[in-house]
This record gives sequence, structure tokens and C-alpha cells, in this order.
Amino acid sequence: SATTVGESSYEYMFAGCTGLPTPPVLPATTLYDCCYRGMVQDCTSLTTTPALPASTLSNSCYHNMFYGCESLTTVQTMSATTLATQCYAGMFEECASLTTPPALPITTLASNCYAEMFANCTSLTTAPELPANTLVSYCYYNMFCGCSSLNYIKCLATDKSASHYDQIGRAS
Repeated sequence: SATTVGESSYEYMFAGCTGLPTPPVLPATTLYDCCYRGMVQDCTSLTTTPALPASTLSNSCYHNMFYGCESLTTVQTMSATTLATQCYAGMFEECASLTTPPALPITTLASNCYAEMFANCTSLTTAPELPANTLVSYCYYNMFCGCSSLNYIKCLATDKSASHYDQIGRAS
């Protein structure tokens, strides 16, 4: 099993495979830009994610990875401790069956890192606590936009000087 995934590797590899019932195993711990972007996008039969063991993320590595996986209910371990620009952007967008999100314990953010991560997850009933003290540009941009079953978001930031932090749950 590969421990390193090169730039744009596996990008959109299974996108649109509506009959894919289980996710591929993704053992890589070193990722490069865009490597898993959109990998299983619109796989409407997928109910669970694979474990994601990489601790340091790269730009756009998981961008839109599970976008449109409307049957997705379970999110496995996400081991990241270091974020990158757009690494989780749109990751679970349009996952209408997702009710419980993964924990997001990282306190040092990157630009657009969580932008639209859960947008239009209409069954999402809880939001992960957002523990970062200092926000960066667009880090939480529309993160919970369109999450009509969600009524509470806990953001612990004390430095809100970054642009567009206030659009964390903007209505769609």
C-alpha cells in the first residue's frame, strides 16, 4: 500500500460511480496537492468514508471528496493535525443523509480550509466544535450554509479579524 500520494493522484477517480457501496482503502500518510479531490464525488450508494490517516494535509487534497454522496451517514477517523488551503473545502457538501459530523479539533487554520465543508447537509443535527482562537480568510466560509436541521454552532475564536468569518452558516 502506498504511503505517499502524488499531486492530483486519484482526483475524481470514482466520481459518479453510483453503485460503489464501500469506499476504497486510503492508507497514504503523505499527500500532495489535489490528490483525492472529488475522488468519490456523487457516489450516491456510499454510506461510509474510509479512514483518512494523513496527519499533514496539502492544498485541496480532500476538496469535494464526498460531494453529493447523498447516502453517506458515517465518517471514519480523520487524523489531520495540520491543515492547508482548501484541504477540506466542500468535502461533505450535499451529503443529505449525514447527521453527525467528524470532530475538527485543529486550532491552527488555513485559508478556505473548511469552506462549504458541510454546505447543504440538510440532515446535519449537530455541528463540530470549532476550537481555533484565530481565524484566517474564508476559513469557515459557508461551512454550514443550507444545513436546515442545524440550529447551534460553537465557534471559540477570539481573533475575528479575518475576512468572511461571519458567513459560517449563511442561508442558501
